[in-house]
Amino acid sequence: MPQSRVRHPLLAALCETLATLAATLATLYCARWLDPSPSIAVLAVVLCLSLSRSLLDHDWRGRLEAALTLPLVGLAAVGVGMLLHRLPWLGALVFTLGIGASVWLRRFGTAARRASRLIALPLVALLTVPRVHADANAALPAWLTPMLVALIALLWISLAHSAARGLHLLPPVQAPEPASPPRESKLKPDATTRMALQMAVAVGAAFIVGFACFGPHWPWPVLTAFIVNSANRGRLDVIHKSLLRMLGAAAGTLLAGTVPAHLIANGRLAAALILAVLFLGTWLRKFGYAWWALCVTLALALVQDWLGAASEQALFARLLGILVGAAIGVAAAWFVLPVKSGDVLRRRIADALAALSAALDPVNAQRDAQAFVAAIRQLQLMAPALRSNRLLARLLRRRFDAVDWCEQLLASHDDAVALIERGDAPANVRRAVGIARKALLEPATLAEALHALHDTLAQANQETASAA
Repeated sequence: MPQSRVRHPLLAALCETLATLAATLATLYCARWLDPSPSIAVLAVVLCLSLSRSLLDHDWRGRLEAALTLPLVGLAAVGVGMLLHRLPWLGALVFTLGIGASVWLRRFGTAARRASRLIALPLVALLTVPRVHADANAALPAWLTPMLVALIALLWISLAHSAARGLHLLPPVQAPEPASPPRESKLKPDATTRMALQMAVAVGAAFIVGFACFGPHWPWPVLTAFIVNSANRGRLDVIHKSLLRMLGAAAGTLLAGTVPAHLIANGRLAAALILAVLFLGTWLRKFGYAWWALCVTLALALVQDWLGAASEQALFARLLGILVGAAIGVAAAWFVLPVKSGDVLRRRIADALAALSAALDPVNAQRDAQAFVAAIRQLQLMAPALRSNRLLARLLRRRFDAVDWCEQLLASHDDAVALIERGDAPANVRRAVGIARKALLEPATLAEALHALHDTLAQANQETASAA
């Protein structure tokens, strides 16, 4: 399988961002041709950025499902937007139920996870453009234009990313792993149901506070509560994400206050500045969530100012809304059927060790590192929050073993993949993997077992390489 020509992470992220930007500009041009209203342009940009990260365009099945489903979901989202404008409390209830349902669907396998992304995408776009205003000269009805814009965004994102992969500027799409049967969870209700309830409570509470206290700026606490609870990997992850969101958003909000009013009043200059900020945020997102939070907050602030939602109190209201939304999100994750980060980490370590054991098994005729690499990738997503909590634990002079578990297994990645690819792992390596899997039942011994596994993998890899 051909690999990407671009290996450096910064350049690889730049190539992906350029492909997304090209698709965004093409979608924006088409959307402006359909309807020149500013809200349609904003919707086009938001949909492109969301679709580029949703993985819905990465294979033909995903594209077909999105093409068939997005118009229906988009139409429903337009209805929710109308409710938010005319009957705000009813619209908030429908929105909250829809977002909660999109999270709960993930417990039913790969197809359901795709559906959850399709449901959530237009609803989240509503937080940026709560009401789509049709231009008086538009040729299409107001309810039809957002549906067409969603399909156009999907088309251009698919074309741009496919072209970049064809030029080997982006890595090839990995074949999807076969869906595994659901695991029996010790949590009652299970983790996915808990996270769905947490999301619904957080978003519902943010709507109440937003409507009661923030007036036209109600989307800020709602959007922040949604963001900090998205892809919830336990309580520590929510706290870590909320802190990054607050720091980045505070900086973005303060920067928005320094942009001259005459620049925002000029539609072309404002649009160019917004796109430039989003380009920078999309590029730097992989190197720190705070950068994305800063840039997207700055862009959303400029968008709202451009659409006429600015006021003298807007700067303070935005910042306060973000702080309140983050606090609501953390409270929901901490007190509403909480999911402990240690439990999530042990589950993911168990998945990684099981995949490694299967790949090293000499009787397995189809030894493949793909499942192990995918499991390690899930651990990498948890690592930043664990490392941040280690710093806090050191300040409080407390032990925090979870980060050591994660670091040891991440450090074993290269040696493990090399042995899997050679297909000649010695017996002592397989024995070390078995010991580490048993140690999951006794967390006090897990760090030592994972450390021994790391040393055994490194030694075996060196010996095998020397013999070759």
